Amino acid sequence: MIAPKSTRLSAVEALLVGVALSWVAAGWLPSAPAQSSTSTAAPPSASATAPPDQSAPSESPEMATHESPLPLKAKAELVPVRVVVRDATGKAVGNLEKGDFQLFEDGKPQLITNFVVETPTSASQETARPDRNPGEVKPEETGFLRPTRFVALVFDDAHLEVADLLQARRAAEKYLDEGIAPTDRTAVYTVSGLGQLDFTDDLAKLHQTLAQLKPHPALGDAPHTSNECPPMDDLEADKIQNQHDSQAENVAMSDVIHCDPSLMRDAENGRLSAADMQRAQSIVEATALRVDQQGSISAENVFRSLLAIVRRLSALPGQRYLVLISPGFLYPDDGAAFSEVIDQAIRSTVFVNTLDARGLYTPDFGDIAQATNEPDPNMAGIRRSWQIAAQSAQADLLTSLASGTGGYAFLNNNDLEKGLKQVASAPEAYYYLGFVPHNLKFDGKFHSLKVTLTTKEKFTVEARRGYYAPRQITPTDTAKEDIEDAVFSQEEQHGLPVVLETQFYKTDAADAKLSVLARVDLAHIHFEKADGRNQNDLTVVAALFDRNGNFIAGTQRVVAMKLRDDTLARLSRTGVTVRTTFDVKPGDYVVRLVVRDSKAAELSAENGMVEIPY
Repeated sequence: MIAPKSTRLSAVEALLVGVALSWVAAGWLPSAPAQSSTSTAAPPSASATAPPDQSAPSESPEMATHESPLPLKAKAELVPVRVVVRDATGKAVGNLEKGDFQLFEDGKPQLITNFVVETPTSASQETARPDRNPGEVKPEETGFLRPTRFVALVFDDAHLEVADLLQARRAAEKYLDEGIAPTDRTAVYTVSGLGQLDFTDDLAKLHQTLAQLKPHPALGDAPHTSNECPPMDDLEADKIQNQHDSQAENVAMSDVIHCDPSLMRDAENGRLSAADMQRAQSIVEATALRVDQQGSISAENVFRSLLAIVRRLSALPGQRYLVLISPGFLYPDDGAAFSEVIDQAIRSTVFVNTLDARGLYTPDFGDIAQATNEPDPNMAGIRRSWQIAAQSAQADLLTSLASGTGGYAFLNNNDLEKGLKQVASAPEAYYYLGFVPHNLKFDGKFHSLKVTLTTKEKFTVEARRGYYAPRQITPTDTAKEDIEDAVFSQEEQHGLPVVLETQFYKTDAADAKLSVLARVDLAHIHFEKADGRNQNDLTVVAALFDRNGNFIAGTQRVVAMKLRDDTLARLSRTGVTVRTTFDVKPGDYVVRLVVRDSKAAELSAENGMVEIPY
């Protein structure tokens, strides 16, 4: 997958290889991605590796490149909180200031140290032609736009009925035609895993995938049909099987008796024996067990699918949204699975938005014909109350999934086109708040977050509900997490004076070599004097993604510098360059360059785009 000069993989390279291999296994990537190699160099006027000192041949070299990351100093943990504020109509509010926000961690107010207002326009970045530096590009000369936002449309085909799925599908088609930006990449996933399409900007393929969607219940058959007797839904089965609710048991017993003509005649004549009651009880228990198990399987399938999609999203370089299109469902035995999805989404900065595909739910209390079709019409009122409770519980699930990750839930509204646009499109404005936790313990524990407004307007706030402290305090782990987060992010950082340049040439009609150059200005980097040398280490990661954000290849190198004063003075004028070369095919590529130093723990992350013609 990746072919560095040495066979030993660094921590980030192991991560990149693991991501790529998992995608190959899932069919998300071709099995032969680009290969890479790396070298360190300086401009012709200076050598990155100084000539050996003839008077002291045993001294260590002034500059060396290797793959094993050295311990790096940790920096203060800044916790970012993305906030969307909406008015009563659901429109995002973009004119608030830092003083309008209050941020609480575990119920205690925190000082907001970072505050940024973002809009889709300000967040977008121009692309670069491969023969120019990023700052030299004119907008009219740019080619494909770097993907900055990934939206996974997840259809709960295990629970969606045909009518609701068709309505949701039409809303999705409208969203594709009107709601996506050139920098968006969209995927269509299903709970069943059937009829899926990974992230792409190909609208024709997305429409084709949507057109083929249909319900796929977990066990291959609808969980409840009108011919079943006793009729029993998930809520009633849960009441009987798990809560041992006597009222639910009595209702089901009455249904069984009314279903069986012989039992009904005996009951009307007062001749219902103990054996008949036992037989009816056995039917109730068997039906409750079957429906409850089937509901648990359906819920488990949904949570398992959501977890896999969250993990898929976590390795994409940009803003990441999961949009669950579902009627909701009950999950009495799957609280742990639900929490795992929320936890993974928070850790991966994935926002889960939900759309209730049922639209506006209005239970019909006056349908006498429907009531008389039930085995025991006298139980119709109780059953209606359960239906209302079940509908509410299903909506609560969708609300909890969204609010737990700082997302948005669109419920109880028939305008699914409007709803999908709200939950899948980028908000008109959002805010980034940042704070440094006081007395942070590196124990991996969850800390709750709450964002409120000081303004009197009736706005709603969408923000993550918490974060997890780092599990370990070791500087090496902190540095590794910093680099991994930066590689799979879209944000540019400029903590170090680094310039990204790209070059390519075609070796033949079907192959090319792409070079990624990290030019580092040493004059503005802090060095630590030890043993008469100026010491610092640079960790350099170059990663390559395709036009849809799929990881292709990447390498990590550590440039260990122990420079004499005269060498540092010379390199401070010329800088040094770390070159990574990838063997690629013609096409469009996104380059991600991350450089971090070991002394000040400063980090730069740069983006580049390359178009290699066919």
